[in-house]
Amino acid sequence: MTVSLRQALLSGRIDRIAIGLSGLCVAHCFATAVVLGLLASAGGLLQSPLYHEAGLVIAIALGALALGHGAMAHGYMMPAAIGSLGLGIMAGALTMDHGAQESLYTLLGVGILALGHDLNHRAGH
Repeated sequence: MTVSLRQALLSGRIDRIAIGLSGLCVAHCFATAVVLGLLASAGGLLQSPLYHEAGLVIAIALGALALGHGAMAHGYMMPAAIGSLGLGIMAGALTMDHGAQESLYTLLGVGILALGHDLNHRAGH
């Protein structure tokens, strides 16, 4: 039994998936820090720019889909604006060297994006 994209958008499923992926991103950032502290050789694999770039592409796609649909459906722009701010902070973090500052900005962006998805979900229901 498949769920159409329209049904997923209307039910808020896309927002919930995006919030879950934000949680996975936070777990990835913390896991990377722990692994780097314990096993420096394994940490290089987890800090590959490919993970971060792919994660940002997925976040942008889900954000555009869910937040854009939400703005059209319920008419509130604030969730999309907040989510866009989070995406911008995440994109800016990609330009930084790996380290504490990059992790902090990434986590801040992810949290703000998740807030935008949560507000979008609440506005639609």
